[in-house]
Amino acid sequence: MVAINPSDIAIIIIVALVLFVGTSKIPELFRSMGRAIGEFKKGRIEAEMEINQMQSQTTPQVNVQQNTQKTLSQEELEKQIKDLQNQLEQLKKQQNSK
Repeated sequence: MVAINPSDIAIIIIVALVLFVGTSKIPELFRSMGRAIGEFKKGRIEAEMEINQMQSQTTPQVNVQQNTQKTLSQEELEKQIKDLQNQLEQLKKQQNSK
């Protein structure tokens, strides 16, 4: 059995292109393929940059929230709870008066 090398396949493809497309269209064909590959790479890079940017934007916000929660003391938390309860009571009074 005859083994086909990659160089043999390349020669067969080139001969087929010359026969079916013609010599005048081959450079134009490869030029358009090169542009398509370039556009594909550019789009992939832009998508990766957007993903990285979105990840970097969400990460600091989570860290800031965690840091503020860690720094609050027990007294401050109790004060916030009382303030929220007072606000809730005021809203209930407003709804009852309507």
